[in-house]
Amino acid sequence: MESTNLLAVDDEIGILKLLEITLRKENFTRIDTASSGKGALQRIKEKSYDIILLDIMLPDISGFELCTEIRKHTNAPIIFISARSTDFDKLTGLGIGGDDYITKPFNPLEVIARIKAILRRQRIMENAQQQNSAYDYGYFSFHPESATLTVKGQLVDCTAKELELLHFFCQHPNHIFTTAQLYELVWGNDVFGEEKTVTIHIAKLRKKLGDDTRKPKIIVNLRGIGYKFIPPNEALLCE
Repeated sequence: MESTNLLAVDDEIGILKLLEITLRKENFTRIDTASSGKGALQRIKEKSYDIILLDIMLPDISGFELCTEIRKHTNAPIIFISARSTDFDKLTGLGIGGDDYITKPFNPLEVIARIKAILRRQRIMENAQQQNSAYDYGYFSFHPESATLTVKGQLVDCTAKELELLHFFCQHPNHIFTTAQLYELVWGNDVFGEEKTVTIHIAKLRKKLGDDTRKPKIIVNLRGIGYKFIPPNEALLCE
């Protein structure tokens, strides 16, 4: 954890201090903070971060706009921490590249749990990359070792969490998982989970795979049961 670089972005100094104190108690020592969007973007251009904690209501730019700008420079996991708690805000944050969403007021231990879950999944992903495993379905190919997804011969840009979700599906073809199970197994947290997070990431992944969102054939939804990944060569044969 000492080697994990974190950036916390919030215009409330008290919240930044609370996060920093809590993180240091959990042995996170490389912590940077920013109280404005401009300051955050400058830090991101100068340094590589493993986790970014991002508020939405910043003084100079919306956290949503900032997230879009951040994604031009890094795929580091972004956890939104905001007082805006509507479903629309959560859908927006996750839809533009956020990996998780926590509402204020928050329990600092919840933030720590989410961060540790993300780092745990990243370690699993790195171990898989070291094994040099690859998944080639003809229609698309996924290479965990280089974190690349190719669909119909074209590289597709994905966030780290989208790739983790895809990797999990590739490892478990034709298995059915509920949204709660996916959140626990991919996000690594079964206590503070938001099932909408899973739903949104699956929708984004379907779009990037070229899967019909109305009648999906690759990541299918079995109503009332869960989701199942059907390898494209099998899915296309069913057309």
